[in-house]
Amino acid sequence: MAVLVNLTISTYIKMTKFSELGLCKNLLKVIGEAGFDSPTEIQEKSIPFVLKGKDVIGNSATGSGKTLAFAVGIFEKVTKGQGVQALVMVPTRELAEQVTKSLRFFSKYYDFKTLDVYGGVSISEQVTKIRKSEIIVGTPGRILDHLRRGTLDLSKVKVLVLDEADRMVDMGFLPDVETIVKRCPKKRQTMLFSATMTPDIDYMKDKYMEHAKQIEAESYIDAGKLKQIYYEPPNHLKFSLLCHLLKQDKTNLVMVFCNTRMNSDMVADNLQRFGLKAMAIHGGLTQSKRKATLEDFHAEDVQILVCTDVAARGLDIKNVSHVYNYDIPPSSNDYIHRVGRTARAGKEGKAISIVTNRDYENFRKVLMDDSLKIIEEKLPDNIEEIAPRFVGWKKGFRGEGRDSRGGGSSRGGGGGGSRGGRSFDRGGRRDSRGGSSPRGRSFGGSSRGDSRGGSSPRGGGSRSGGSGGGARGFQRGGSGGGQRSFGGSSRGDSRGGGSGGGRRDSRGGKSFGRKRR
Repeated sequence: MAVLVNLTISTYIKMTKFSELGLCKNLLKVIGEAGFDSPTEIQEKSIPFVLKGKDVIGNSATGSGKTLAFAVGIFEKVTKGQGVQALVMVPTRELAEQVTKSLRFFSKYYDFKTLDVYGGVSISEQVTKIRKSEIIVGTPGRILDHLRRGTLDLSKVKVLVLDEADRMVDMGFLPDVETIVKRCPKKRQTMLFSATMTPDIDYMKDKYMEHAKQIEAESYIDAGKLKQIYYEPPNHLKFSLLCHLLKQDKTNLVMVFCNTRMNSDMVADNLQRFGLKAMAIHGGLTQSKRKATLEDFHAEDVQILVCTDVAARGLDIKNVSHVYNYDIPPSSNDYIHRVGRTARAGKEGKAISIVTNRDYENFRKVLMDDSLKIIEEKLPDNIEEIAPRFVGWKKGFRGEGRDSRGGGSSRGGGGGGSRGGRSFDRGGRRDSRGGSSPRGRSFGGSSRGDSRGGSSPRGGGSRSGGSGGGARGFQRGGSGGGQRSFGGSSRGDSRGGGSGGGRRDSRGGKSFGRKRR
C-alpha cells in the first residue's frame, strides 16, 4: 500500500460567502459572473484584515486564490489618474503576466490600468504605458531598471505586494527587493505571500512591515489523494523508465521537472522522438516561445511540460495529474512546490521521483522533512528490454548512459570509476561516483566502506561506508531482522568513522531510516 505525503490534510470547512466579506458591489459583480460562490481559505482569513488596511503575511501556495486576496486591498485604495499607487513584485515573467491577467479580470468594472513589466521586452514601450497605469506588476530586475532610469515613480504607492516572496529570495532578488521597498512611502499597506516561511521572510516582515497579521492556510493540495513514490533505476535507464511510465500511466497533463535548462531541452526532445507531446520551458527561451508553450499546455495541445523550477514557479495550471522529478530538487521546499502542482480541487494526483546514484545527496536533503513519506516502487519487469533508449546525446547531459566518471555499469558487474566507488550489496558492483543509496541499503557485504564517505538519505549511519550485513529495512538504528540499516559487521569508512544505525553523520545530517510500509 502506498504511503501518502503528509502535507496537512485539509480540515478546513468553508462557512462564508463572498457577499459576507464586505466587498464592494463592482468586485462582487465580477466574482458572481465568474461563478465563484465561496472564498478559499486564504481569502476568507485574510480579506477582513486587508479591508482594514492591515499589513498581512499569507502562508499559502500557488493556486490558493491569494491574488484576489490582495486585489481587494489594491482596489480599495487606488484612484484613477493619480499615478502608480500599487506595486506587486513577483519572481518570474510568467507569474507577472498571470497576476496582471487576474487583476485586469477582477477590475473589470473599475477604470484602472494594470501593467506588467519584466525583462526580455522593449523597455521604451513600457515607459509609455507606465505613465498611464495605476497598478504595476513586475519582476525586481526590471522594476529596478525603471527606477534607475527615472521612468517609474513609487512615491505615491499606497499598497505594496510581495508575491511568491520565498522564491524571490531563492532566486537572489532580496537585495533588489530591499532597494525597491525603500523607494516606496513608509506609510503604506504591505502584503507578503509565501508558500514557505523562512528566516529571510521573517527578516522582511520585521524590517518592512508593521504589526503584520500572519495568515496560515492549509495546503490547497488534497493530501488524501496524492500518491508519492520513487523508483531507483540504474543510471543508464533513467530516461527509459521515464518514457515507459509516461506511456503506461493514464494521465491528463504532466509536468516533468529537471534541474537544468539542458536537461529540460534534452528530455523534451527525446520524448518527442518517441511520439509523446512534450515541450520544454525554461529561462533560456524567448518570452514569445515560453508564452506559446504555456498556451499550448493550457489548451492541452501539449500534454507534457518539461520545466525547471524557476520557469514553473507561480504557474497555476489546472488538470495536472502527474508530476515527475526527473532530477531530484535540492531541498524539501522545492520538492513540495513541485508536487503541489497535482492533487488539487479534490482530484487524484501522483508524484514520481526517479532517483539514480547522482540524485542521492539531493534526495537525502528532501527527506530531511519528516512530514514527507515517500515509498519505493519496484522497477517494471524487463525494463531494459521494453523501454526506449535515450538518443541525441549532448556533452554534459545528466540522464541515461554510463557515468562518465567510471567505466562500470550502474547495473552491476562493472569496474569502479576513476574516482573510486564503493561496493553495494547488489553483487559487489561499484558505483561509479561513490554515491550512497537513499534507501539505506547496506553497503558492500564484506567489503570496506568508501574512502570518501557519503551518507544515505534513508538509512541511519555516519558518513561511512560500513556494511550492514545484508540487513534491509527503514529502521532508525540497529540492523538485521530483514531491515535496511547501516550497522553491521564490517568496519567503517577510514574518514567517516564507524557505521551505526541511526547515528548522525559526520556533517551533522540526521538519520532518515524509517520502517518500511
